[in-house]
Amino acid sequence: MKRTYIKNKETILNIYADCNLKAKSCELVKRYRTQVERYIAKYPYWQESFLPVEVKGDAPSIVKEMSKAASLCGVGPMAAIAGAIAEFIGKNLLRFSTEIIVENGGDIFLQSSEERLLSIFAGRSRLSEKIGLKLLPSLKPYGVATSSGAVGHSYSAGKANAAVVVSNSAILSDAAATATANIIREKKDIKKGLNFAKKIRGVLGAIIILKDDLGIWNCEIKRS
Repeated sequence: MKRTYIKNKETILNIYADCNLKAKSCELVKRYRTQVERYIAKYPYWQESFLPVEVKGDAPSIVKEMSKAASLCGVGPMAAIAGAIAEFIGKNLLRFSTEIIVENGGDIFLQSSEERLLSIFAGRSRLSEKIGLKLLPSLKPYGVATSSGAVGHSYSAGKANAAVVVSNSAILSDAAATATANIIREKKDIKKGLNFAKKIRGVLGAIIILKDDLGIWNCEIKRS
């Protein structure tokens, strides 16, 4: 697969496809960022809320999908922004490539006919990059997202080194990972976080790392 790197303001993408899709990818990044930015300029509270927000009728599809996922998970719409950008770009690029991986700040949209192993970064945990999430070949896309209270600049109310969620939508996985990570403050919360993720409609599996403790639900992993 050929790799394309794209940076547009806060959006940093690594795109893997059968062929070079840089020009098309740049066009799509600009399109979807502009749609979200224009909606925020019109309704700034939508960006600022940490709780689900109802969208107006004139909202573009990407905004509606972010709000829908946020509502399912009990978080603000911007919790799904990275996954949404990855998914909307990835689905468009599938017209030009049979396989696509779009990684946006650790949140991934993926459709592949081959088995894929995704390394999990968990900051200072001894488990960081020692565990791989195995994804089997599928005709449906996977959405994989990671949220952390210990790594990165994104807001989290919890202290998880990594809360990873798998679904068939990068948008849902992004919102669900944020909501799950918010719960994790101490070791006993790992089970609570997994039970929470199980109850979100559409979520297929979850992995939680807190320091050197690990919790897994319905995921196949490989240790290095």
